[in-house]
Amino acid sequence: MLRKPNYKRLVILSISALAVSLMARVFANGLEDLPAQILNQSFTQIQFNLNNDEVDEFILGKSFFNIPWVQAPSATTARDGLGPLFSANTCVNCHAKNGSGKVFAANNIVDRSHVIRLSISSNGTDEHQRMTAKIGFIPEPSYGAQISINGVLGVPFEAKPVIHYSTKDIHYPDGATITLQQPTIKLKNLGYGDLHPNTIVSARIAPALVGLGLLEQITDAQILSNEDVNDANHDGISGKANRVWSSQTKQVEIGRYTWKASAPTVKHQSANAAINDMGLTNPIHEHQSCTPIQVACINASKDGEKHELTAQRLSAISYYLTHLKLPQSIVTEHQGQRLFSEIGCSQCHVPSYLLPKTTIYPYSDFLLHDMGKDLADSRSEFDALGSEWRTPPLWKLGRVALILKDNKNFLHDGRARNLEQAILWHGGEAEKSKTLFMNLPISSRGKILQFLNEI
Repeated sequence: MLRKPNYKRLVILSISALAVSLMARVFANGLEDLPAQILNQSFTQIQFNLNNDEVDEFILGKSFFNIPWVQAPSATTARDGLGPLFSANTCVNCHAKNGSGKVFAANNIVDRSHVIRLSISSNGTDEHQRMTAKIGFIPEPSYGAQISINGVLGVPFEAKPVIHYSTKDIHYPDGATITLQQPTIKLKNLGYGDLHPNTIVSARIAPALVGLGLLEQITDAQILSNEDVNDANHDGISGKANRVWSSQTKQVEIGRYTWKASAPTVKHQSANAAINDMGLTNPIHEHQSCTPIQVACINASKDGEKHELTAQRLSAISYYLTHLKLPQSIVTEHQGQRLFSEIGCSQCHVPSYLLPKTTIYPYSDFLLHDMGKDLADSRSEFDALGSEWRTPPLWKLGRVALILKDNKNFLHDGRARNLEQAILWHGGEAEKSKTLFMNLPISSRGKILQFLNEI
C-alpha cells in the first residue's frame, strides 16, 4: 500500500534545501546579499527535527499567533474575546516577522508595538507589599499596568501616547560627533481622568522573538553563576538575577525574559502579552485588567465564564515561539569580537552557554545591571530597580535591524537609531566600557559594530 505523502514535511524539506543553497552566498557576501523575501522571514522558520505531531502543534500555535482576535460574541468562537480594552488584535501586530517593535507607524503615530507601562511607588502598606510580591509593581489606580489605545464597541480607550525628542551631542576624543535623541512621553485624550500624581511612565518596545526555546534551556544555575550583587571582585559590575513570582508554579523563580527580566518562562510572558495587549484572559491571568472606575470595561468583560485564551491555545503559542529555527550567524570580523571583549562588554554580554545538545551564543548574562541615570525609568519590577535593566541578548541584531528597514531602533524605548547610539547611551556599570569604546580609533569602533551586526 502506498503511504499518503506528508505535505507539511515536504514543504519543510524544500525550505531546508533552499536554505542550504543560499548559505554559501551569505558567507561570501554578507546579509545584504540574501534575497529580501528570505531574510524577512528569518525568524519565522520551523525547526527541522520535529515529528508530525510536533509540526501540528507548531502550526496551531502559529495560527493563534498570526490570525486576528475579534470581539465576543462572534461566529469565530475560537478567536473571540478581544478586549474590552486592548492595543493590538493579534500577536504579529507587535512582532512583524517575529522581529522587534518600532516607535512610530505612519505619520509619526506611535506604533502599537511601542507600549506605555504605568505604575506608582509603593506606600508600604500590606496591600502594596502583596502586589509587589505577586506582580512586581503597583499599577496606576485608574489605568492599570499598561495604556490601552483601543476599546471594543462601547468601551472608551484609555489614552493615545505622543513621543517627542530632544537631542544632545556626544563628542568622541578624535573629534567625531554623534547626536542622541532623548524621548519625552505624553499621554493625550485620557479617557478616565487624570493620572495619579506619582505615576511612573515607561515606554517599552516589543523585543524580537529570537531563540526563545534555547534561552529557556539555560539553567538557573548557569545564570546565577554570573551574579555578583555586591561586586565582590571589584570590577564595577554587580549583576543580580530578578527573582519573580510565577503564577504557573506558585513559587519564586529566576526571571529571564522582558526588559527587566520579570517573566520566568515563554508561556508566562505570552500570557502577560495576551492580557495586557489584547485583553485575553488566560490560565495565568484569570481576570480582565479593568480598574474600578472603568465601568464600561467591567460591564463588557466576560470574567468567570471561560479563559478567552485557553490553556491549550496558550501552550500552542508557547510551543510555536520555542520551536522557531535560530538563523545561522555570519561572523567574519573576528578582530571586532576580540575588541568587544577587551573593552569589557562581554562581562555583561556573556557570549555562550553550553546546553545538553549544543552551545549557544546569545551574548547576555540575563542579569539586572544599573545602567545609569540617563536610561533609568524609575520603575521597579520585583527586584529590578528603576535604573536596572536586564542585559539584552545581542544575537541576530543585524537581521532584526534589516527587518525594520527604515524604522531601526534599539534599547528598551527605541531611542537609539543604530547600535553606535545604543552603546553611547550606556552608563552606570557600563560607563567604563563605553569610555573605552569612545577612545578607540574609528576603525576599531567600526569593527565592533560590524561584529555586532553579524553575530
